[in-house]
Amino acid sequence: MKATKNQLNETIFPKGDLASADYFTGKAWVKMLVPNDPVLNTAVGNVVFEAGARNNWHTHPGGQILIVTQGSGYYQEDGKPIQLLQEGDVVNIQPEVKHWHGASPESEFTHIAISTNTEKGIVDWLEPVTDEQYNNFK
Repeated sequence: MKATKNQLNETIFPKGDLASADYFTGKAWVKMLVPNDPVLNTAVGNVVFEAGARNNWHTHPGGQILIVTQGSGYYQEDGKPIQLLQEGDVVNIQPEVKHWHGASPESEFTHIAISTNTEKGIVDWLEPVTDEQYNNFK
């Protein structure tokens, strides 16, 4: 039986650079796969979160699509409950919707982030997600 990439603990894309502690709690790595393209108005990055890591609350002026490729994580829009995300899940985030995403407490979490309509801007970072907010998954 041939081993899969997950069984060998390999990933499709390199881990990338450590994300800024100004916008993330815990460690996360970002590898831009498609830097912001002014013709396609799209940027694509692979983001790896260590267990328990998450980004700050933020919005995307042009919207974003997340495609989960490994592990389990959380996604939350302001005023709504936290959603559990698992490999294969896709999240369509509408423009200007305040949200955050990151790994669950027990699992590393990887997603591809597609920023759309980037001529409107890519991301507006807001306040950190508190431990109380993060631990509110039911």
